[in-house]
Amino acid sequence: MDVIRSVDTMQALALGWRARGKKVGFVPTMGYLHQGHTTLIELMRQRCELLIVSIYVNPLQFGPSEDLSRYPRDPKGDAAKCRAAGCDVLFMPDNLYPSDFRTKVHVDGVTTRWEGAERPSHFEGVATVVCRLFGLVQPTAAMFGEKDFQQFTVLKSMARDLAMGIEIIPGPLVRDHDGLALSSRNVYLSPEDRRRALTLHQALYALRDSRSQSAAERIAAGRAILDCDSLDYLAIVDPETLEPVELVDRPLRAIATARYGRTRLLDNVAIAP
Repeated sequence: MDVIRSVDTMQALALGWRARGKKVGFVPTMGYLHQGHTTLIELMRQRCELLIVSIYVNPLQFGPSEDLSRYPRDPKGDAAKCRAAGCDVLFMPDNLYPSDFRTKVHVDGVTTRWEGAERPSHFEGVATVVCRLFGLVQPTAAMFGEKDFQQFTVLKSMARDLAMGIEIIPGPLVRDHDGLALSSRNVYLSPEDRRRALTLHQALYALRDSRSQSAAERIAAGRAILDCDSLDYLAIVDPETLEPVELVDRPLRAIATARYGRTRLLDNVAIAP
């Protein structure tokens, strides 16, 4: 596995691979990798000739009250996990943006609600960094985990609207032995907060398994199970538009974000009618 830190070197190599018709797979991450990330890498390994993983903690997607320096990091451990999962190239730039960088990418509609309402600049930062990474890595396909379901929808919309010619592939949400969705943030949970955090996926499962056609009734059933310090949202939405629905009469997605202590956790489940 090669490790590349220079953006110019990365782009020069990628343009050469693309010119030779290589099928390049890409898994962008912010590091501190867990089984959810390595699952994406292993799945993408099966779909491409050359596999690139990036690790970059993107400052553009952190809001004013969010501590960029607090984000967990483990570069040596991450490199070992990427190598074991079959990565060919690990792109770990110290800085992804030139000093005169002045472009922002905004995706309308699907960024308005949920995470977009709670963190107004977040998806602009996500779309911008992924757009720049796509330019540097030149992938034919990229995989994003469905744990951040709204993020996946935003990036799929961006690639489609800008005719990037990159296949955006959903990767499965991976859960720990106790059902908690794997996340780099889980390391901040105290034992008691982790115990209470299990009610997040339990509430979503209650929504999924309810036989009611009323979205409001299903959401009420989920709220009754939740034990959290605060709930940012719990909703049933259309998986393409992310707009809330009233009736469960087609395949939908239940999404939720709740806070446990200082830790904010996301989760979601697919709902069949």
